[in-house]
Amino acid sequence: MAEIVRMPRLSDTMTEGTVAKWHKKVGDKISEGDLLADIETDKATMEFESFQEGVLLYIGVEESKTAEVDSILAILGDAGENIDEILKNDSATTSNDSKEPLVIKDDEDNPSDLFEQSKKITVDNKQNSKIESNFEPQVNDLESSSALQRKKVSPLAKKMAKDKGVDLNSLQGSGTYGRIIKRDIEKINSTLSGLNNNIGITHEKFQEIPLSQMRKTIAKRLATSKFSAPHFYLSMTINCDKLVDTRNSINAKKNTKISFNDIIVKAVSLALRENPNINSSWYDDKIKINDHINIGIAVAVDDGLLVPVVRYTDTKNIFQISSEIKTFVKKAQDKKLTPSDWEGSTFTISNLGMYGIDDFTAIINSPDSCILAVGGINDHPVIKNGKVIPGKLMKLTLSCDHRVVDGATGASFLNTLKAFLENPITIFV
Repeated sequence: MAEIVRMPRLSDTMTEGTVAKWHKKVGDKISEGDLLADIETDKATMEFESFQEGVLLYIGVEESKTAEVDSILAILGDAGENIDEILKNDSATTSNDSKEPLVIKDDEDNPSDLFEQSKKITVDNKQNSKIESNFEPQVNDLESSSALQRKKVSPLAKKMAKDKGVDLNSLQGSGTYGRIIKRDIEKINSTLSGLNNNIGITHEKFQEIPLSQMRKTIAKRLATSKFSAPHFYLSMTINCDKLVDTRNSINAKKNTKISFNDIIVKAVSLALRENPNINSSWYDDKIKINDHINIGIAVAVDDGLLVPVVRYTDTKNIFQISSEIKTFVKKAQDKKLTPSDWEGSTFTISNLGMYGIDDFTAIINSPDSCILAVGGINDHPVIKNGKVIPGKLMKLTLSCDHRVVDGATGASFLNTLKAFLENPITIFV
């Protein structure tokens, strides 16, 4: 009996998902635990495995298309089973971007394969079995009209054309019945690559990039944070001479190399322990002062920013912290983070020092009440004992939600953090 596979809720804030890639096609036999699709959520792209088994009869959301949580993602059942009644009765199908079953998935040129894949067999109880085709080749369609919707385009070619900015209306397909396929797009790209790339653009030209689920969520959450939380900023300069020496000494003797960021994370956790009001969260009807210390680490990825969380940071040594951060960075870059990796922060650190940024201000990662922006360590002239000597300085900027944190509270935290970083031996005792 046919069963519906619905768009899953893969994070606590997810309201819709985008299918990044299908790993199965219509007609494939699916077993429980098989990888069905990669689904892009508001925070990451995650692998979705089947909890059911059967033949894949219907794909409700094409690749790169978006659908709401709980709408029809796919239907599994017995081969040849009629699913018209299921689609008719399920109201979730109205929210899908894809209105018809995705039958043709591969970029194939074989006429018999193309025709067989496009058939839909239904059984009429009042008559003998009847074969209906939802695809009737009409060469004249391509010859008589340049409208894109009347062209036959493989899904792969459509995606390649979108990525490369190719106008499909201008192409004549070389596939079966004039279908535009992969090699047609590759031929265009090959031709363009042979042109002189130094020729300037003499007409208006631009790209429109669809918003990813991650970028939509970043925009929504940061706009909410920036315009609802009254931010104020506190900056402090740290002398890093001893910090640099300490890190060099540790890395000279240890197989595992630690970064300045690792040390800063540990120092922040100790400073939060002494300044618990900074380790707090704002909710509309209450302020939560957290006893536990979970530090979110902002990690840049292609689509935006992810914030995996190092939990109970004050209880871990610097090598444990370093190992966790390295793991999180790799998982973030590979889009393998899970909801449990990014939930539950009580304080956030954003470090752009490695990109050559001297100082900046960061937007608070709600519901946290503060976020620390870390700039690079640079050589500066420093006055010491009445003499000008070279020194290594770093700028820290604390963004505070004034509904929770006052200026004196933030200043106390920064002074505590400064003491740890300028005397790093205290971090390790």
